Amino acid sequence: MIALSSQGANRVMPGYAVVGASKAALEALVRYLAVELAPTVRVNAVSPGVVDTDALKHFPMREEMLTRAREGTPAGRIVTPEDVADTVDFLTSDTAKMVTGHTLVVDGGAALLA
Repeated sequence: MIALSSQGANRVMPGYAVVGASKAALEALVRYLAVELAPTVRVNAVSPGVVDTDALKHFPMREEMLTRAREGTPAGRIVTPEDVADTVDFLTSDTAKMVTGHTLVVDGGAALLA
């Protein structure tokens, strides 16, 4: 089972209170379900950095977010939908059979910076 979260679960973002709180709750649910459904079901979440999708168009600070992500990510680019899909593919593969109860941040290292 894979949940899609966001970095708003752990960081305050203006105008994102309801979504951020729900994503934080979702990440807690991932941890609980990972224990309750084990050993037959693995439960993880993916928390991508800035991805330029239709959803981002609803953010009032969209352009600023994209610029900051492009310029301030150690990987040198923003996250793509394919990056997220590749992470989900990994988490659902046998290669990750011992990974459960985690939220995997996929942001090219951006969350590591102050």
